[in-house]
Amino acid sequence: MLDDVDKTILGLLQADATLSLAAIAEEVHLSTTPCWRRIQRLERDGYIAARVALLDPDKANVPITVFVSVRTDEHNEAWLETFAREVADVPEVVEIYRMAGEIDYLMKVVVPDIQAYDRVYKTLIAKTRFFDVSSMFAMERIKHTTALPLTYL
Repeated sequence: MLDDVDKTILGLLQADATLSLAAIAEEVHLSTTPCWRRIQRLERDGYIAARVALLDPDKANVPITVFVSVRTDEHNEAWLETFAREVADVPEVVEIYRMAGEIDYLMKVVVPDIQAYDRVYKTLIAKTRFFDVSSMFAMERIKHTTALPLTYL
C-alpha cells in the first residue's frame, strides 16, 4: 500500500520526470536518501514503468491522429499472434487495444498526412486479414495526458 508521500512522488514524476532528487525530496519534506529509497522501491515494485521524454507530435511531424477500429472473423490465438507481430513492426501504430463489444481491436496511428496513413493502411491489410477496418481522423486534441489518476492507489 502506498502512502501520501509515495503518491506525491509519483504525481511529481508524472508531471516532470526530469525533476532533481533534491527538488522531489524538498516537495515531500524528506531528505534525499529516504526519498531516493522510495523512488527505487516504486521502480522495483513496478509503479514506475519507465522514464521517457514525450515528444510534441507537431514537432515530430506526425500531427494527424487516426483511430482505427478493426473487426476480425477469426477469433483464435494464431490470428492474434500474427496480428500483434505484424502491427508491432509498424512505427506509426503507437497504441493497440483489444476491445469488448462490436469492435475487436482499436489502434491509434500517428502520421504526417493522409497519404502516409494510406501507406500504413495498405501495409496493415497486406500483412493481416481483417473482416472490417474503419478509420476515424481526429480533428482536434481536446485532452491528452500520460498522467494516470493516483486516487485509486
